[in-house]
Amino acid sequence: MAKVCESCGRGPSTGNNVSHSNRHTRRRWLINLQSVKVDVGGGETRRMKVCTKCLKSGKVKRAV
Repeated sequence: MAKVCESCGRGPSTGNNVSHSNRHTRRRWLINLQSVKVDVGGGETRRMKVCTKCLKSGKVKRAV
């Protein structure tokens, strides 16, 4: 299963670890995904994997 946000589609980003001696090795920055119950509308809820950026900004509404 892909580790992406179901709300915004954001996923892991890649880059380099750079040591003090300036050696470059590949690394990944994983996003902070939370599995939450989301209020879809019409009294319906659904469990989604959503990043904390979407939760904080109010893009998705958590079900109570």
